[in-house]
Amino acid sequence: MPASIAVRPALSSVERRAFVELEWRLMRRDPAWIPPLRRERQALLDRRHNPFFEHGEAEFFVAWRRGEPVGRISAQLDRLHLDRYRDATGFFGFFLAPDEPEVARALWEAAAGWLRARGLVRARGPFQLNINGEAGVLVEGFAEPPFLLMPHDPPWSARLLEGLGFTKAKDLYAWRYVPGALSEPTLQLAEMTRATPGLVVRGVQRRRLAAEVRTIMTIFNEAWSNNWGFVPLTERELQVMAEQLRLLVDPAIALIAELQGEPVAMSLALPNLNAALRGLDGRLFPFGAARLWWRLKVRGVRSARLVLLGIRPQFRGRPELKGLSVLLYAETHRRGVAAGYTEPSELSWTLEDNHRINHGIELMGGVRYKTYRIYERAL
Repeated sequence: MPASIAVRPALSSVERRAFVELEWRLMRRDPAWIPPLRRERQALLDRRHNPFFEHGEAEFFVAWRRGEPVGRISAQLDRLHLDRYRDATGFFGFFLAPDEPEVARALWEAAAGWLRARGLVRARGPFQLNINGEAGVLVEGFAEPPFLLMPHDPPWSARLLEGLGFTKAKDLYAWRYVPGALSEPTLQLAEMTRATPGLVVRGVQRRRLAAEVRTIMTIFNEAWSNNWGFVPLTERELQVMAEQLRLLVDPAIALIAELQGEPVAMSLALPNLNAALRGLDGRLFPFGAARLWWRLKVRGVRSARLVLLGIRPQFRGRPELKGLSVLLYAETHRRGVAAGYTEPSELSWTLEDNHRINHGIELMGGVRYKTYRIYERAL
């Protein structure tokens, strides 16, 4: 480690603040970067309130040079992942450094030491804090601002990681779709599926949002259970998610499909909060909260991110439901345009090797415009 660089865990409130503020130090000149809410970033590090820490551990490291913070990284383990896969794989995340290999190496050596000390043999990431948070490092699509809950990185981050010996584990795709007429085959398949006796597609109900979120996430835990890297959401994570969605969810674009009254699939799109955060510099006070409320509730957000679309496994093989995902996509599109979501939006993310899903998105007009990469290396 270069003598001028010291890497220490962010133990004090001042050090944790420096960990968060590094995003502003290193990213503020990037015109595509949208400052997140500082309070939201601080909450991710809070071991008392973030439910990840009920099944995981993490350490947050800051690199210092001449008394100034110059880089950061986290090292973490998730017992849900370790119990499920038995692969002795730990994670890293929050990686941010200037285009200086010596800073990146100093950060990585600190993170790797933490992971090795816990008996892990492989590191994978970046994740905030596991695959259910922001995932991957941006490798394509730097000119476009990120959508809600998607990361944005300097163009040299991937090169720094590869210089440390990391290789690609998996690519994640983000798709742009533009409101407009859907193709005739898409509409025909959607309408054919809509005619299935007993099938109803409805928006989530705000007055019983906690129960609706539980339904959505029960479908998520079932539908994604065989996906690469999947870990289930816990009860506490469901509760926190319901609280977070209460102010953001729009019933026009958050849908549940029921067959004879039984939930069989869901499609969760959310207003693109990032469009409302631009210019707030990550602060809600003294005037940011009022501006954010006005942008969300009065002016309105005109773009959205389709975050999840899934069908419970036991219903996937039924012939009358073969177009259910197309119906959910088309219905999200139709209701979204009617509700004012008229600007280009995003569907993200999908795995690079989920060829059936990716091909279907292309057939429905989606264009791949960003790629995020998950890296890994032996410890």
